[in-house]
Amino acid sequence: MSTSPDVVVVGAGLAGLTCARTLQEAGVEVRVLEAADAVGGRVRTDEVDGFLLDRGFQLLNPAYPMLQAHVDLASLRLQPFRAGLAAKSDRSDTLLVMADPRREPQLIGQTMRSGKLHPSSLALLARWAAPALRADWAMPSGRRDVSRRQSMDAAGLHGPLRRVVDTFLSGVLLEDDGSTSTAFTLMLTRMFALGRPALPEKGMQALPEQLAAGLHTPVELGTEVTSVGPGSVRTAGGEEIIPELVVVATGAEAAAGLTGHEAPAGKGVTTHWFAVPEAPMDQALLVIDQRETRGPVVNTAVMSNAAPSYAPPGRHLVQASSLLRAGREPVEDRTVLSQLSGIYGVPTRDWELLRRDDIPYALPAQPAPFQERTALEVEPGLILAGDHLDTGSIQGAMVSGQRAAEGYLRRRSV
Repeated sequence: MSTSPDVVVVGAGLAGLTCARTLQEAGVEVRVLEAADAVGGRVRTDEVDGFLLDRGFQLLNPAYPMLQAHVDLASLRLQPFRAGLAAKSDRSDTLLVMADPRREPQLIGQTMRSGKLHPSSLALLARWAAPALRADWAMPSGRRDVSRRQSMDAAGLHGPLRRVVDTFLSGVLLEDDGSTSTAFTLMLTRMFALGRPALPEKGMQALPEQLAAGLHTPVELGTEVTSVGPGSVRTAGGEEIIPELVVVATGAEAAAGLTGHEAPAGKGVTTHWFAVPEAPMDQALLVIDQRETRGPVVNTAVMSNAAPSYAPPGRHLVQASSLLRAGREPVEDRTVLSQLSGIYGVPTRDWELLRRDDIPYALPAQPAPFQERTALEVEPGLILAGDHLDTGSIQGAMVSGQRAAEGYLRRRSV
């Protein structure tokens, strides 16, 4: 069988869905093929025993411009985390709270008592982050960009606050060696300052589901693509499709397998999901471990404190995320439970492991010097889309999909 839509999009993650919607709004006939049983790509949510479990710990930052422009955020019924952190320290039996005093004035007392926010260190951190907070800020690249470790060292940022920032960013960037581009790190810092990361009431998958619901033609689920070429797509079911353009909007590794385009290095994460009878803390805060002999967990949170919809009545959900390093075995479950017991100061023997997500390619690496835009075209009639070609984020995935669509529309209008 042969069909001839204008464009075929392979992959119904955020990049592919954004591409398809942009094309559709311009009157382009488009088919979206997805091998999985649901849309979303890496942004998926499963219900397990009444709990909502995302595929790895994820948050949605409503400050991302693409979300503000293209998503009905109100309908997602976002459940925000507090603007701050809690940290386990060797010098305290309780968790130390550090919050943004502008947005969390009720936590100012706890924040001042944490002992982590010395005025001189805060001034150095503010100076390092200041460029990203200007209204006219644009992300630098090339020779002006260095690793975040180099830029923080150059700013003189050391001591307890530096350890807090490094630990927090290791969970955001999925690296603990400071290798990520300063430009990219500052972009995320800007988004954290402007927005309050949150969870949709029905889980992170509600975002791609909303994008898919706006398409005139439903995504074709369970449709595996076995080969692509300029203006050519073949499916595992034997269908041959002859469009003007093929957009491969799968993950980086799958795209490499289909097109031969080299995938950038990736960073992995393991997320443990625990059902617990009693919440080990009462704040909707991300928690980090600042002890000298800490374990592999880079962050943890009582998800149900921020998002009650993630747990059934009378129960609570805790996530714990650890770096999954290339070539190494994932962290053991008992090691994570032991560290969580020390962080929260409670026994964890009755915590039920609902699921563990080992995700070897959770984010593309973004080393310095940062290159914000990578060419999408593999050859005429065959292009790529995905966050591995832009910024490793929800924003980057959606921007890449829009770029792919707009490039086609420009060529078509010539």
